[in-house]
Amino acid sequence: MPGTPTQKTTDVPVSAGFLGPDRNWHLGAGLMTVAAAVAFTIWAFSHTGTDVNAFLLILAVAFGLFMAFNIGGNDVANSFGTSVGAGTLTMKQALVVAAVFEVSGAVLAGSSVTETVRSGIVDIESMHVDPLSFAYIMMSALLGAAVWLLLATRMGWPVSTTHAIIGGIVGAAVTTGVATGTGGFEMVQWGEIGKIVISWVLSPLLGGVTAYLLFGAIKRQILAPAARAIALGSRGFDDSEDDDEDDEDDDEEPEDAQSRHLYGYERVSELQQLAFAESAALDLTPGGPGAELAEHASRLTKKQRKAARKVERRAAYHALEKRVPPLAAGASVLLAAMLVFKGLKNVGLDISLGGGALLLMMVAAGVWMATTVFARALKKQSISRATFIIFSWMQVFTACAFAFSHGANDIANAIGPFAAVLDVLRTGEIGQEAAVPTAVLLAFGVALISGLWFVGRKVIHTVGTGLTAMHPSSGFAAELAAATVVLLASVLGLPVSSTHILIGAVLGVGMVNHAANWKLMRPIFLAWIITLPAAAGIGAVVVLSLRAIF
Repeated sequence: MPGTPTQKTTDVPVSAGFLGPDRNWHLGAGLMTVAAAVAFTIWAFSHTGTDVNAFLLILAVAFGLFMAFNIGGNDVANSFGTSVGAGTLTMKQALVVAAVFEVSGAVLAGSSVTETVRSGIVDIESMHVDPLSFAYIMMSALLGAAVWLLLATRMGWPVSTTHAIIGGIVGAAVTTGVATGTGGFEMVQWGEIGKIVISWVLSPLLGGVTAYLLFGAIKRQILAPAARAIALGSRGFDDSEDDDEDDEDDDEEPEDAQSRHLYGYERVSELQQLAFAESAALDLTPGGPGAELAEHASRLTKKQRKAARKVERRAAYHALEKRVPPLAAGASVLLAAMLVFKGLKNVGLDISLGGGALLLMMVAAGVWMATTVFARALKKQSISRATFIIFSWMQVFTACAFAFSHGANDIANAIGPFAAVLDVLRTGEIGQEAAVPTAVLLAFGVALISGLWFVGRKVIHTVGTGLTAMHPSSGFAAELAAATVVLLASVLGLPVSSTHILIGAVLGVGMVNHAANWKLMRPIFLAWIITLPAAAGIGAVVVLSLRAIF
């Protein structure tokens, strides 16, 4: 949980059989997935009726659940990567949070109906295909997107599941059109493809710039005072206790500026060092405030150094008490707006503009007051521990909001095509819209969580530690920046990808710390480019296979 050291230990001994130290978790997740798949298959047969082709229905269920599984392994994993990489949540805690909020988002706020042709990229209606051919196209799109997502996930590449399913639909539809002589590449809306190409650059750029500005401000206004206080040897809020210890320690401190800074760094615990590392790059930069302070401190007497510590220590707690609450209040407004516009739009809430503004103001006021009380209570903690705790909790809330919104929206990449297939098998016709029963939302939600647990670790590593070192404050900044851009893009109708936005935001905070891993970004960007054609190619092969089999 937030505020406790991140442990590398596990819940069971390493000798726990061939499944490793997490054997019980593996077995639990596996049994839950199998049980959900079996129960859902039985339900699917009762829902579609007895005359349905049993083998085709089983394949459709398998393809749909497999797609949801891989959305969990890539998209959900990339959403929780910052939290796990920062040490705010362990992998198991992330699984529990995802299980609660992803499934809740899918079941409570997921759409009750979905368009049968959900991409808008290819004109399937102009083909005048029969219902079964339409079902083959949707099934092929599911498998084509899922296979590519699995390959990308195994490589640790976070990619867009939306672009993957669009690619699968395009590949399967065009191939069907060519095979039946009812269409070809002229069915593709190339203007929409152009928007996807634009999103490859626009999404990470907007996310990166927003995160760079936000985290830069957090470092200067909130983290830098804490780092300066620690550099001077401060450990807590109690002046008298710190001063008494200073008398004993002063003779042991190194005299050069760099050693003095490192000495102050080594005096804090491993947990505190995590928070202090947030500002280490800023404070050690030649000519920066920390470097200047350390150089100045080397020329101070004991009494002057004590006075400087008091000033910086008080400035650090002042920053937590006065600057974090408005930041948290602003974040709450953005996250609440994102939930209303992106997460709860399908619930049917009819909130007027004035009512919505009043609701957001009430949320902001409540969060401001609660964070102020929390920050004051943290004065009993050391500076770096207080910083770690408050940003950890803030990051947990942003992660929960993202998970709920994701469950309500992005799981449609699996549910949309599957619901279309299910509707065709049940009615024998192609409808403009297909109902989405609660059983589908629940089963796909379980598959989502299963994918996060079984195959999501490499993507979590990429997002959480591979692109840059992540800590609670930088993780919070990245998630908040991504939420801001997603919300604004939705309002303005910009062609963006939430996955690409988050990756750009992670790189943005890495740039602030001068620690962005651009080398790793090269294969990720290449994966973005080939996502659509790769899923299209696999979808084309699958649709030809299905037409040959059936």
